[in-house]
Amino acid sequence: MHAQIIPIDGVVRDAPPASPAPAAPAGPAVAHEPAPAAPKRQPNRERNRRVALTLLLPMLTFLGVLALWSGLRATVAPELPTPTETWDHARTVLADPFYENGPNDMGIGWQLLYSLARVAAGFGLAALVGIPLGFLMGRSANMQRAFEPLIQILRPVSPLAWLPIGLLVFKAVDPSAIFVIFITCIWPMILNTAAGVKAIPQDYLNVAAVLKLGRVEMMRRILFPATLPYVVTGMRLSLGVAWMVIVAAEMLTGGIGIGFWVWDEWNNLYVPSIILAIVLIGGVGIALDLIMGAIQSRLDYTKR
Repeated sequence: MHAQIIPIDGVVRDAPPASPAPAAPAGPAVAHEPAPAAPKRQPNRERNRRVALTLLLPMLTFLGVLALWSGLRATVAPELPTPTETWDHARTVLADPFYENGPNDMGIGWQLLYSLARVAAGFGLAALVGIPLGFLMGRSANMQRAFEPLIQILRPVSPLAWLPIGLLVFKAVDPSAIFVIFITCIWPMILNTAAGVKAIPQDYLNVAAVLKLGRVEMMRRILFPATLPYVVTGMRLSLGVAWMVIVAAEMLTGGIGIGFWVWDEWNNLYVPSIILAIVLIGGVGIALDLIMGAIQSRLDYTKR
């Protein structure tokens, strides 16, 4: 509807249509900044440095050992074989490690297997006795008082000191060597298992009391899972010491085994075989420790 304007002369005229209101001036345009470019991935120098040191430093150490070996041969012990001679002999021995020409002439593979079998037998017997005894000592103060003085007296005794007792009692080489390994392994198993039982949080035991668990259920659900890392640690320590002890025991008892093989090669003045045996004994020891370490990590509930 148009508005009417009455002028002074009285004539009514239509008002001109109102012009549209001017649009508000647009504000200043906002400039959109470009997204920052993703930083270029720089090489991890620290990681590369650690890897290089991990590879380089052992190589330098082994080169130093070889240099010392060559120096000893040139100055102090001319009977010592060179690294090259030892390597050639090792290739010959390891080419057929499982030959058998009678009980006194067997390959180095059989010698290692016989030693491992003795260690496994003594280690298993120690676990069957030591782990339950450790649980009893950890749970009962009276058992702790009864056995701890005896353990503290016998534990520092060298395992080889038990070898004559074993020969006297068993009158055979194999049972005597197994007996020595048993004595070697049992103390760490007992002490670590008892320590694990004592370290169980009281809250776990309170829960067992609330649930009214029996002894078997309490052992299966609480005590054994909670102490398993301690038990495996004791077994790992025992196995490492047992592998060292079996070599010395076999040197003294004779028969078949890597320790006897080393002693027999020494009697024949065949030093390259002794050096090869040292390397193999160390390699088997590392393998056993890695296996026990993997089992320990797998069973440790705190790392899951």
